[in-house]
Amino acid sequence: METIGRVDWTAVPTHLVLFTGKGGVGKTTVASATAVALADAGRRVLLVSTDPASNLADVFQMATGQVPAPVPGVAGLDVMDLDPHEAADSYRARVIDPYRGVLPEAEVASLEEKLAGACTVEVAAFDTFARLLARPDSIGAYDHVLFDTAPTGHTLRLLSLPAAWSDYLGANPDATSCLGPLAGLQDDRPTYAAAVEALRDGTRTTVVLVSRPDQGALAVAATAARELEELGIGNQTLVINGVLVEPMAGDPVAEAYASAQRRALAALPAPLDQMEATLAPLLAFDLVGADALRRVVRAGTSSPIPASPPSPERALEPVSSIDELVDELERAGHGVVLVTGKGGVGKTTVANLVAVGLARRGHPVHLSTTDPAGHAALAEVPGLTTSAIDPDAATRTYIDGRLQAAVRRGLDQPRLDLLAEDLRSPCSQEVAVFQAFRQLLNRARREFVVIDTAPTGHTLLLLDVTGAFHRQVMEGAGTQLANTVTPLMRLQDPAYSRVLIVTLAETTPVAEATELQDDLRRAGIEPFGWVVNATLVGSGTSDPVLQARALLERTMLGRIKQSAARVWLLPWQRGR
Repeated sequence: METIGRVDWTAVPTHLVLFTGKGGVGKTTVASATAVALADAGRRVLLVSTDPASNLADVFQMATGQVPAPVPGVAGLDVMDLDPHEAADSYRARVIDPYRGVLPEAEVASLEEKLAGACTVEVAAFDTFARLLARPDSIGAYDHVLFDTAPTGHTLRLLSLPAAWSDYLGANPDATSCLGPLAGLQDDRPTYAAAVEALRDGTRTTVVLVSRPDQGALAVAATAARELEELGIGNQTLVINGVLVEPMAGDPVAEAYASAQRRALAALPAPLDQMEATLAPLLAFDLVGADALRRVVRAGTSSPIPASPPSPERALEPVSSIDELVDELERAGHGVVLVTGKGGVGKTTVANLVAVGLARRGHPVHLSTTDPAGHAALAEVPGLTTSAIDPDAATRTYIDGRLQAAVRRGLDQPRLDLLAEDLRSPCSQEVAVFQAFRQLLNRARREFVVIDTAPTGHTLLLLDVTGAFHRQVMEGAGTQLANTVTPLMRLQDPAYSRVLIVTLAETTPVAEATELQDDLRRAGIEPFGWVVNATLVGSGTSDPVLQARALLERTMLGRIKQSAARVWLLPWQRGR
C-alpha cells in the first residue's frame, strides 16, 4: 500500500471518462469528486449517471434528470441522471407491444418475464449511453464527459455479434433474459457501432476501475478489466477507494482493518497488478454536497484530513444480533435457510455462522455453498455436514445441454453464436446452480439445510414462467396435481423456507438489497429478514475515522429497518 500514490483528481487526459466497479465501492463518490476537481480547475464538465442505484441527486443536493443541470456552487459542472429503469420500461414496451393481441396471453407474459431482469436494464442503460455519445451536440460543448457507470463487457460483447441484429426474439424459442432486450436495437446499429468505436479509442476514452481494498471487489475489477481489454478497450486505470491510511495505534479493530486491506493490495490479481493505480483514503464524514467533495479531493492529494471528534452516538432502536437470528431459526424448526444478496456482502460468512450456530445447539444441519472455499475455515461441529456446488462445472453442464439441444433443432451458426454469448451471462449461472441444488430442498424435511447462495427472484420467475422446471412438473402431474410440490412452491412456503438477504450498511448495497427483495416478492417469496454484515457499529473500535463511519452506518440502519421485516446485525470482526 505504501507504493500506491494518492489520486490526482485533475489528471484526466481524455474527453470521455467511464467509471466502473461492483456496487458499493464508491464509483459515484470518485466520479463526483473528479467532476468537481476538474470544474474547479476551470474546465467545462458533464457528469452523467446511468446507474440504476444512482444517488447523484443526494450527493449534490439538487434535482437531477434527463437534461444537463448546473450544480450550485460549482461553476462549469453540469449533471444528468439517466434512469435506466425508465429506459427499460420504454424498451419493454417497444419490444412487447407488437405481440399483444397476436400471441396468446401466456406467451406475452413469458416475454415480459424474459425482459424483467437486470440484463434488460443493462442494455437499456447502454442505449441511453450510446445516444449521448452519438449526439454530443444535443447536450452542449464540454471539455470532459464523465459517466457513472460504464457499460459492462457482457453488454458490449452482445452488441458485437452480427446475429444480435436479427429479429431474434420472434424467431428463436431459446431466447432468455439477455437476448430479448436486443430485439429493440435493430434500427440503431450505426449509433452503437460509433459508441463502441469511441470506447476503443484510447485518445478519447479512459476507463477508471474503482474498487475497495478487499479481495471480492478487486476480483470483480480484474474481471471487468480483462473483459474490456478483450474488446479492445485498453486505456484503463485503477482507483482503490476507502483505504484506512493511518489506523489508530493500539486499536485492535483499526489495526486489523488496515492489515486486511494491506493483504488484499499486496495480492492484486492480474491485470490490475500491471495497471497504474492510485488510492483514495477512507474518510470520516458524510460525502454530500460540493464542499464535502472538495474535502475528498484535498484528502486524495495531501495528508488525510484529520477526523472530527465523533459526536455522541445517536440513539437507535435495538437491532438484533446474529445469535438472536439463530434463536428465531431454531424456533421455526427444520427447513431451508437460503442466504442471498449481491456479490461481496458476506453471504458465505453469514451462512457459515447460521449453520454452525444451529449445529452447536444440537440440531442436524447440512450446509451447501457455491463457493469452493466457503467451508475452509469451518471447525468440525457434531451434527454439521457440508457439500459444495461448483458453479463453473454446473454452468458448463447447463450451457452444453442448451447448445446441444439447439443444434438438434437445427439452429443456424449465427444464432448459435448469439445463444452461446447469452448463456455466458450471470443469469445462466443462477439457473444452473438452482438446478444443481434443488435436490437439497427435500433434505429440509428432516434437518436444517442452509444454502449459500440462493437464487434471485428473477431467476425463479424465469424458471416458472418459461417452464424450465416448474411448469414441466405441473403439466406432467396429471391427476396427481394436488399432491405435486415443485421447488418454487417449496421456496414460497414460509413454513418450509426462510430467505435471508445479506447487505452492508452502505447506500448502494442497501439499494441493491431492496431491489432483490422486490424481485423475491414478485416471485411470491417473502424474505425472513435482512442481515447487515461487517458493521462498525458494535465493533468496539476507538479509531476516530472508524467511529465516525459507524455513525454514518447508524443512519443507514434506520433506513434498512423501514424496508426489512426483521434486521440482524453482524459487526465487523478480525478474520471475517
